Amino acid sequence: MDEPKKNPIRDLHPNIWAVSLTSFFMDISSEMVLNILPLFLSSVLGVKTNIIGIIEGVAEATSSILKIFSGWLSDKLRSRKWLAVAGYGISALAKPFFYLASSWEAIGAIRWADRVGKGVRTAPRDALVADTVKPEQRGLAFGLHRAADTAGAMLGILIAAFVVWKVQAAGSSLQESTFRTIVLISIIPAVLAVISLAVMTKEKKPEGVAKAPKISFRGLGKNFMFFMIIVGIFDLGNSSDAFLVLRAQERGMTTLHILLMLAVFNLVYTLVSTPAGMISDKIGRKKLIIGGWTMYALIYLGFALAQNVTHIWLLYVAYGLYYGMAYGTAKAMLSDLVPKDLRGTAFGTYNAVLGILDFPASLIAGLLWSGAGGWNGFGPSAPFFFGAVLATIAIVMMLIWKPSAPNTEAVEGAAAVN
Repeated sequence: MDEPKKNPIRDLHPNIWAVSLTSFFMDISSEMVLNILPLFLSSVLGVKTNIIGIIEGVAEATSSILKIFSGWLSDKLRSRKWLAVAGYGISALAKPFFYLASSWEAIGAIRWADRVGKGVRTAPRDALVADTVKPEQRGLAFGLHRAADTAGAMLGILIAAFVVWKVQAAGSSLQESTFRTIVLISIIPAVLAVISLAVMTKEKKPEGVAKAPKISFRGLGKNFMFFMIIVGIFDLGNSSDAFLVLRAQERGMTTLHILLMLAVFNLVYTLVSTPAGMISDKIGRKKLIIGGWTMYALIYLGFALAQNVTHIWLLYVAYGLYYGMAYGTAKAMLSDLVPKDLRGTAFGTYNAVLGILDFPASLIAGLLWSGAGGWNGFGPSAPFFFGAVLATIAIVMMLIWKPSAPNTEAVEGAAAVN
């Protein structure tokens, strides 16, 4: 008699559920504020898009350096949990200061502090996820984590939309009182996120003799290096999503409609992430990433050519499909490519490179859109044409790349790489 098949989701380690719940709460908090932040800067403070690009880029780039060190430190200490808790705590403490901010300089400083928290927590958290699942479960684990993260984002956006509706009705531009009300509400889920991770997760100590790794990229291997080159080219054209929000506003969307659109985007992202992760465990990460990037290139081309609100709506729904297919899958692929005792360093490096590239990506996007120093730029379509071209180059490189089989524990899941 055949044994009943186990439900792969129920078979996941409790840490995966705890980390997912933490990300769910933090994204409720973050997405309530961060999705309307460019509208606050633009509509309330009158800040130009090139300054918004600098704020976004500096916030991501400065925190990214910490991702390398926090990932390496988690490998050295053989401890992931409390570094992640500290990072979530820093972000939670930064949130209330948005309520007091009244200049773009203050917003930039608070945004930076919030991203410092993300820089501290991201690599140890991702390594904790990879440490506590089997190789054949990595796609599922990262997909489920992304689904919970994005479900929180969707709920946060819906809460923000409700506040906008109650405070300013159908007003087309964001009002200052609305922004500050949303900031106050966002503090509650931020605190719940810290509590969830501190109470519900258990440290997963790696087996074997403790090592004290140096910050060295050579040990991560050629597969990792080439993967990072490809991802780096893609990310240079992947500017902050703040520009998508500004494009929606430029095409005629009201604040309320933008928030509802973002909620739908996150719903699609949530629904796709877990099945996509499971599919990547079966057919390979590379195929799914290429499919997601191809969709991204077409979406950015669509944003460049969009003429009306309907076009923006359709493109944002498709954008959710891209994220669901590619984002968690890339992290699962990273786990497949590197030695298990260097996962923290690998995730730190991966997130740091992407974060550092966010600065030039957002700066380039802002300059292409509105220019600087008397130059008027090429207009709102230009950043999206640029992103589509770089995505196409990355797709071609990914198609050509033939990763060698890793000579580590990750070889158990090597089929998933290809």
